[in-house]
Amino acid sequence: MLDVRDLHAYYGKSHILQGVDLEVHDREIVSILGRNGVGRSTTLKAIMGDVPPQGAITFKGRPIAGLSSYAIAQLGIGYVPENRDIFGSLTVEQNLVLGVKAGRSARRWSMDDTYRLFPVLRERRDVPAGILSGGEQQMLTICRTLMGDPDLIMIDEPTEGLAPQAVERIAELLRNIAERGISILLVEQKLTIALRISHRLYVMGHGRIVFEGSPQDLRANQSVRQTWLEV
Repeated sequence: MLDVRDLHAYYGKSHILQGVDLEVHDREIVSILGRNGVGRSTTLKAIMGDVPPQGAITFKGRPIAGLSSYAIAQLGIGYVPENRDIFGSLTVEQNLVLGVKAGRSARRWSMDDTYRLFPVLRERRDVPAGILSGGEQQMLTICRTLMGDPDLIMIDEPTEGLAPQAVERIAELLRNIAERGISILLVEQKLTIALRISHRLYVMGHGRIVFEGSPQDLRANQSVRQTWLEV
């Protein structure tokens, strides 16, 4: 599905990504873990074209490094940034409609799917999205991206700042997405959630991948957890 090799990225003269290798297969949930500032969010931005990438990025067999963000989205990659970028003055349903890509008749995710999984969004379909709680806004942002029927969705810190109950709903949504055949590349700070829902995990440190393995592998590797994850 997605293959990234020797990925480098810069902010000015700062060398942020220093040769990142990773891959995401069909129907996988893959998490990128690590402390703040190690390059996790920059990795997603470089894949999406928001930060100029250097290296090889292949999606469904096609090189995408250097393409515009719009072109990458049209190929089937959805991106949910960490700032919950909703349109606060528009209604919940208007936000969802904005995610629909023209010309796609058969989609794996519909308005009814969103409302069935999150009845609160149905109840508030006609209210401005800006008055939703943080957890509801995060659900809306993810579901709006899904309305575009991506094959891969990249999600940056979806549980940041949310109450425990909202975190569980987000975890439920991510599992539901994968069950529908949509791959997920997730940047997550909460180790317990990532270990529970991921098929594979990467740990980043200083702009590089320092660990790759299964949740079971990471649980067994105390050295990696202490050096790169635990504060």
